[in-house]
Amino acid sequence: MAKSTYKRILLKVSGEALSGDQSFGINPEFLGKVAAQIGEVTKAGIAVAIVTGGGNIFRGMSAAAEGADRVTADMMGTLGTIINSLALSSALTRAGIKSKVFSAITMPSIADSYTARAAKAALEEGFVVVLGGGIANPFFTTDTAAALRAIELDCDVVLKGTNVDGVYSEDPKKNPKAQRYDTISHDEVIARNLKVMDTAAFALARDNGLPILVYALDDEHGLMGVLTGKTRNTRVG
Repeated sequence: MAKSTYKRILLKVSGEALSGDQSFGINPEFLGKVAAQIGEVTKAGIAVAIVTGGGNIFRGMSAAAEGADRVTADMMGTLGTIINSLALSSALTRAGIKSKVFSAITMPSIADSYTARAAKAALEEGFVVVLGGGIANPFFTTDTAAALRAIELDCDVVLKGTNVDGVYSEDPKKNPKAQRYDTISHDEVIARNLKVMDTAAFALARDNGLPILVYALDDEHGLMGVLTGKTRNTRVG
């Protein structure tokens, strides 16, 4: 079996991906599959940190577009990421994988308060670290949180699990003729305004030399397939 060149990774899981084929909420079967993939990676000796999105629970920008206060709406979406983090951690526990949930929002009865020092220590102790709460500020997405946390935790790469197998010039589900990229630079993604992650996340990754791999979360070879080159993906960097 091919080995991964990465020793510590950050996995960004979108809320929409966790809903599976449902329009909202969490798909337990799909959640279990994600947990199993993470378990395979940890058995290979790779440390894993995870940032969860919250779009399957509540989308702050959508609410703001309909007239809600943006700050309040964003914080409601942030709470959705905590729900997803707890659900994913629970799935990992059921799969026999030890994990710790950290929250950027202080809520000690639910999760440990996030500090880079504490999260690094947990990774070094063999825990999968699940990071909820984004960066605890409105106007910043969980994509930006993923890039920031990866840099803070000395991760080698960010893996962005989505519903498609890489970065495209347009949404391939809407335009089957959209161009797919095997590799693309951070600057090109920003210049072409490609929407797989937000601009702030790509700029932060670019400025810190952090590569991003974009792949389909439901690929048959799973997360380990991305790390060993079996799973189709786009490398941004």
